Amino acid sequence: MTGSKVAVVTGANKGIGLAVVRSLCKQFTGDVFLTARDVGRGTEAVKTLNAEGLNPLFHQLDITDPSSVNATRDFFKEKYGGVDVLINNAGIAFKSADTTPFGIQAEVTLKTNFFATRDMCTAFLPIIKPGGRVVNVSSMMGAIALGRCSPQLQERFRSEDITEEELVELMERFIKDAQEGVHSERGWPDTAYGVSKTGLTVLSMIYARRLRRERPGDDILLNACCPGWVRTDMAGQNAPLSPDEGAVTPVKLALLSPGAKEPHGKYVTEKGVQTW
Repeated sequence: MTGSKVAVVTGANKGIGLAVVRSLCKQFTGDVFLTARDVGRGTEAVKTLNAEGLNPLFHQLDITDPSSVNATRDFFKEKYGGVDVLINNAGIAFKSADTTPFGIQAEVTLKTNFFATRDMCTAFLPIIKPGGRVVNVSSMMGAIALGRCSPQLQERFRSEDITEEELVELMERFIKDAQEGVHSERGWPDTAYGVSKTGLTVLSMIYARRLRRERPGDDILLNACCPGWVRTDMAGQNAPLSPDEGAVTPVKLALLSPGAKEPHGKYVTEKGVQTW
């Protein structure tokens, strides 16, 4: 087992994830792992950063595959004794012009952005080291979607007593309502991506409260963040921010100083902690 610190970034072969790895390689004292589902694309991304004089490491990881998630967790537990920084960046979004039926979009989008990220947290939170940092890359679309939910749904998503089980039930209900074509009349907004990120932000708050209860002395900080509207394959080329600019907020949360107590369980943008 190595004594080095280690940072892990999911979905990091391009876009914001790649920019986060680039920034961590320059600022984090320890090993930085670029992970990606596709080995070829992941190793090419590593070569791109090598050409810039940076030295990330690569590990294959498909967050939608539980066996891949568990094998990756076991690797970091065995080699490093756990993980110091975890940035859950992997995510998907359908283009606005996509003609895929909304019910399918809902199922596919939430499978990755909510349920697979939840699986990552379930597997990795127990091996986050004391003083560790966990950053879930959410989106302003989650906050916008929240504002478009019915008052009843907004109340639950903002509640400090919502449980993981209730949140999962709500996400499953959204998928079912979307597939049945009744999501609008049942109080849901018309955005699968937005709802997936609403769920991810709320899940982050639930996990943060749990960490304070179960590991009160470990000073682990877990937050959700919006990197901003960034020029990526997912968000399009009209966005105002470069990927490197989009990496600023997640990296800032990943590198919160030792002993810091806040932010924790918050939704953070480039402007700071936001009211949820």
